[in-house]
Amino acid sequence: MTTTPHIREGLLRTVTGPLAAESLTGPVLAHEHLALDLDREGDAAAVLDARRHGPAVSRELAALRQDFGLSLVVELTCRGMGRDPDALVRIARESGVAVVAATGWYYEPFHPQADLAGASVEQLTCTLVQEIEQGIGATGVRPGVLGEVGSHGDTPSEPEARSLRAAARAALATGLSVSTHAQLGHGGLAQLDLLTAEGLAPHRICVGHQDLLDDPAVHRRLAEAGAYVAFDTVGKESYQSDQVRLRLLLALLEAGHADRALLSCDISRHGYLLSEGGKGYGHLFRSFLPALRAAGVDEDLIDLMTRRNPTRFLTGASPEED
Repeated sequence: MTTTPHIREGLLRTVTGPLAAESLTGPVLAHEHLALDLDREGDAAAVLDARRHGPAVSRELAALRQDFGLSLVVELTCRGMGRDPDALVRIARESGVAVVAATGWYYEPFHPQADLAGASVEQLTCTLVQEIEQGIGATGVRPGVLGEVGSHGDTPSEPEARSLRAAARAALATGLSVSTHAQLGHGGLAQLDLLTAEGLAPHRICVGHQDLLDDPAVHRRLAEAGAYVAFDTVGKESYQSDQVRLRLLLALLEAGHADRALLSCDISRHGYLLSEGGKGYGHLFRSFLPALRAAGVDEDLIDLMTRRNPTRFLTGASPEED
């Protein structure tokens, strides 16, 4: 297995084809969902149906492109999460916003048994590499990132550890980076240890949902190790207040780790859409970034966190190449 050439050359792999990283002049949403189905035991709210909700998603993204210059969305719906690559292509074309699709496995309650039961790390790696190199099913859409590869608790379960190790090996084989789901922010350090033990460089790892963990010391340890620290549930007040998120992010910036922060809203239910009374994908731009500016964060740092960092993460470039 060889490194994917256009990743090595600094091109982003989007659902509509390769895109030069240098062409991204506006912000990136680093962790979102545009089409997914997490309905378990009748939880119909945890759905973004492409036919029912897709037009509203496209309208939101198009408005954010016009109002804030939104350039790209990293769509982290993976295997077992109701992924719909055809819908992603349609939304990207309708909105004019580039979209990166993902592959991997979410945390254990959402593991497809047909994929994980009895499968070795080697077999799981082959599944991921095949999808990255040949496309998702018959769609021809090739993932541009591994994620959101998940675990829950302070230590990944055995199946979660297998899926994380497979993601790391697939990343090494293909040149893609890995974005994780750390349930409620817990277990990020264990995820990082497991991924790097497979030989994956920390700067190709983003540890997810750290804005749900009120522990600045953990954030500093992740950043000091070289990993990206995702503040990616901005606006989800039922999990954490944005006031706390702001405090935690400012602490990370004050510690000198602005080059490790990624920001997003993680829209994962149709009730979060603007059309249904939610805060929408634009809450980051309309509310949280203005609060950062009011706290003294300048435009260069905001551009770093919302454009240069995610672009560097996706291409696998080191900070020195910024």
